[in-house]
Amino acid sequence: MYEYKFVEVPIKKVFTSKKTTSKTMDNIKSTITDNAKDGWRFIQVFTQVGEGLIAPDHYEVIFEKEIQNN
Repeated sequence: MYEYKFVEVPIKKVFTSKKTTSKTMDNIKSTITDNAKDGWRFIQVFTQVGEGLIAPDHYEVIFEKEIQNN
């Protein structure tokens, strides 16, 4: 069996552009690296537009880890 962890990484946007900044990408990379050190395996990154929102405000980074039976 596996357990799953969901980490929100805020999207930083440049006001003159809809592109995400390199700071956001750096935050995603460090989130993946930091969690991997704790034994979490990176699965996927996605965005989800919430109700009433025009654009997503964060990335959802998904990790999994095998549950150790004692």
